[in-house]
Amino acid sequence: MNYKVVDLDSYYRKGVYRHFTEDCKCSTSITARIDVTDLAAYSKAKGTKFYINFLYLLSKVLNSRDDYKMNYLWQTNEVVCYDVIHPTQYIFHEDTETCTPVYTTYYEDYETFYAKALEDVEKAKETREYGLDAANHPNWFDASFISWLSYDSLNIELPDGYLYYLPIVNWGKYREENGRLLMPVSVRMNHAIADGFLIANVFRLLEKEISAFCAE
Repeated sequence: MNYKVVDLDSYYRKGVYRHFTEDCKCSTSITARIDVTDLAAYSKAKGTKFYINFLYLLSKVLNSRDDYKMNYLWQTNEVVCYDVIHPTQYIFHEDTETCTPVYTTYYEDYETFYAKALEDVEKAKETREYGLDAANHPNWFDASFISWLSYDSLNIELPDGYLYYLPIVNWGKYREENGRLLMPVSVRMNHAIADGFLIANVFRLLEKEISAFCAE
């Protein structure tokens, strides 16, 4: 794990950062539907799992810009930007109605990521332990699939003043609307390091990456 310490005096959003860490400590989130028609068709044609393909593209998007790779280290009172962040996915067990966190490493190479992520999923199915180990996985972001519902909104609440900067992303079932498959995606980030533009940009980048991925 490598990171650089952010110089808050020269940080391009320093005024916004000061306001949302001193005057108005809060987070912000957006839920929107993205068109996954082509990704669903691509996954079916290639015999690959839609879920893992989306997880790869989400991880690629969040690693494409420093704003999405930041965190606050309370131990040293530093804001840092990681070289890379990885997804913490969650495997649901039908028999116990519980889930197991899975720390999956992000690889820029799709084939490598797909194989490793699939291996992680299969291994997690063999346990019923919760196994959360956030202390040893500081540069992992939450990526959770809500498979039972095609929802319209979702809010992830953290205590006021809690400076957690990594993205928290959820997505639900896609559903057909006017001949297209639309999937709800929710992105939550701390307002100190992300505003409406940066969060909306995640959706824009996702649709761009999906288009490029399916054109290959």
